[in-house]
This record gives sequence, C-alpha cells and structure tokens, in this order.
Amino acid sequence: MTTPPDALTHPTVTDSPSRLPEIRVPGKLTLAGLVAGLILGLLVAGKPVATTLLEVAGPIGSLWLQGLQMTILPLVAGLLFTGIVATVAAARGGAMARRTLGIIVGFLAFSAVLGAVMMPTLLRLFPVPAGVQFSHDADPGKVPGLSEFLASLLPDNVISAAAASAMLPVIVFVTLFALASTRLADEPRRLLATLFEGLAGAMMVVIGWVLMLAPIGVFALGLSLGVRSGGAALGALAHYVVLVVAVGAVVMLCGYVLAATLGRQRIGAFVAALIPAQVVAISTQSSIATLPAMLASSRKLNLAPTTSEFALPLAVTLFRATGPAMNMAVAVYAAKLAGLELTTGALAAGAFVAFATTFGAVSLPGTISFVSSIGPIAAAMGVPLWPLGVLVAVEVLPDLMRTVGNVTMDVALASAVDTQGSSGDAADEAPVVETVH
Repeated sequence: MTTPPDALTHPTVTDSPSRLPEIRVPGKLTLAGLVAGLILGLLVAGKPVATTLLEVAGPIGSLWLQGLQMTILPLVAGLLFTGIVATVAAARGGAMARRTLGIIVGFLAFSAVLGAVMMPTLLRLFPVPAGVQFSHDADPGKVPGLSEFLASLLPDNVISAAAASAMLPVIVFVTLFALASTRLADEPRRLLATLFEGLAGAMMVVIGWVLMLAPIGVFALGLSLGVRSGGAALGALAHYVVLVVAVGAVVMLCGYVLAATLGRQRIGAFVAALIPAQVVAISTQSSIATLPAMLASSRKLNLAPTTSEFALPLAVTLFRATGPAMNMAVAVYAAKLAGLELTTGALAAGAFVAFATTFGAVSLPGTISFVSSIGPIAAAMGVPLWPLGVLVAVEVLPDLMRTVGNVTMDVALASAVDTQGSSGDAADEAPVVETVH
C-alpha cells in the first residue's frame, strides 16, 4: 500500500484489532454436515429409529449452540470497543477522514434500516415454505415492544444486564465506555485498548475451537430439522439464501447510485472499471484480498491517488456496507423460523445493534463473523439462537454477495470522497491507515 507523501505528518490509525489470531473454520465440512444430517433425517422420518436419533442429536446440537452462545457477549464487547476506538482515531485525521467517516456512518445506519424494513416485506410477499419446524420444545424467546426497547437502552446495572445476556444495554454501555476512553491520557487509553484487544483475541480462539466442531453440531441440527420438517427444510434453506442475497443486492445497487450522484461517475465507466475487482472479490471472498484490485479500479476511474490510497484501506477496515442490512435479514428470517412475530420495538432494537456492532466487525471467515455479528442482533430482538445454528452452514453462499457488495460500495465511497475533496485541501489531510482488520 502506498502512503501519500503529505500524509506523513498526520495521525496514524493503529487502534484496531490487527493482532487477532488467525482462525480457520471447516466451512465445506460444515456444509457437508448439514447436507448429511438433512438427508439422514429425510430417510428416517416417520420410522421408529427417528425417535432414538432425535434423543441423541438434540442434546449434541444444543450443547454446540451453547458453546457458541457463551462467547458472543465477551467477543462483541472486545471487538466493539476496539472498533470504536479505531473509528474515533480515524475521525481525528483531517477533513477527508471526517467526510469519509460521515458517509460511512450515514450509510451503515441506512443499511440497518433497510434490512429491518425490506426483509419483513419480502417475507410477507414470499412466506417461508410451510412445514418447517426446528424443535418442538425450544423456547421461542420474548419479543420486546417499543416501550421495552426504549427502556432497555441504558442499563441500571451493567453486570446484571450482562449476566442476563441483555445484549442491547451492554452494547450501549460498551459504546459509551469506548468513547470515554478516547478522552483519557495515552497510557491508560492504550492499556484499555490492549485489554479489550486481548479479550477479543481470547474469545476468537475459543470460538475457533467451538467452530471446529461445527460439522458435528450442524449435522445434529440438520438431522433434527430433516426428521421434523422433511423436504420443506431444503426449500426453506434455498428460500433463505435467495431472500438474504436479494437484500445484499439492493445494498450493492446503492453503490452504483452513490458513485453516480456524489461521485459523479458515468455508470458505464464505473461498471467497467469495477468488474475486475468484483471478480477478485468472488474468487477470494475477502475485501482485504481485493484491495489491490480496488486500487486498480480507482486508477481507471481517474481518482486522485491520495484519495483512493486513504479511503479504500479505511473502507476495508470500517465500512462493511452490506453487514447491517444482511445481518438484520438473517435475524428476521431466524425469527420467522422460530415462529415469532417481530414488533416495531424488536426491529428497532435489532437495527440499532446491527448498526453499532458493524464497527466491531472483523475480516474473518464468514462463519465467525456470522456468529459475532448476528448473535447480538438476535438476542436484542428476543430471537433464539438455534435457527442460526443451521443457517450458518449455508452462509458461504450469502457471503459471496456480502463481499461483492462491500467491494462495490468501497470503490463508490472513494469516488464520492474524491469529488467532495477535489476543490479543497482535503487530499493533504489524509491520515495513514497502517492496519486493516
């Protein structure tokens, strides 16, 4: 990555969780476990042996889900703290940084609202296939109303809120705590950042251990689903993938609108310049790995080097445009599978958490980000975790849409910032972004 010469005198964005351990998840084996479980469930459905298999598979699937659930709150706290600190550090970098972050924050809020509105609408137009049943005895959870959402924003006791897995007030507290830490002197601020980075790193290791067992856990859940729902389960998973990808596609289309309006790009030229980067995004499923291709696309669009070399790394670090919308879509679909009717308050709570936790998202395998990002949203909405245990196995397909949509929005963002900064001295105020998480 090339550093703009004029940026050497400006603040450096280094407060990001760049030293998180590398986690490898058996994604293909997990998908294979789901398929095998569904097929076995379909074969034994209605036979006496099905009851015995359910008695074994049920506790195994529940135990695996509990292993995932125990990591969510501390993992989100660590990632959210470090992500907010990194965002504040970037905002202090100059006029270009503030403009870039303004667009990022504004669009992420829009993305969260889009998911909260679009997915329920799609489910009304195209309902979940009939006959899908995950569990007879699962607790459907408690859906908060609007008054409960407002009352729960601030915890009266953050320790008791954390003990009760009340995700929304804990997230509000961690957000305020992270913002307050940025006002401290360097030494205590760095100590707190190191503490939360260590917390996130340790939880990443634990969740990595749990996800290594995902093929077994998902096989057990798939078996239960196949026995209880039959062929409707396969239809529901395909239906889920199509609807979630549709939500992500709308976010991606917003990238073209942003490039044409704020970026003042000709749509044809933008489409042509972006195709190579999108191809790399599909093949790698990684925004970080696509960064060189995005820089090449920016050169084809005649963006100023100082703009693209600042805005794109910052976007890869902080701007996961499809995240809030697609994460909300998954949580809303999980609620439907659980038989819950979401209230306005529940959707508002989910949208708020989807927006907030995006700043703590990390570029990691889709399975890990799926758990760390969607788990808090589901918890805030009163949606149980067990539908996510099955949906995570097919995340590899929506994850393609996530990556392509994010890459499209990142280049569109660079175009918008370049146009806004062309008449001033913003290009001379670009901070250095040394680390990308």
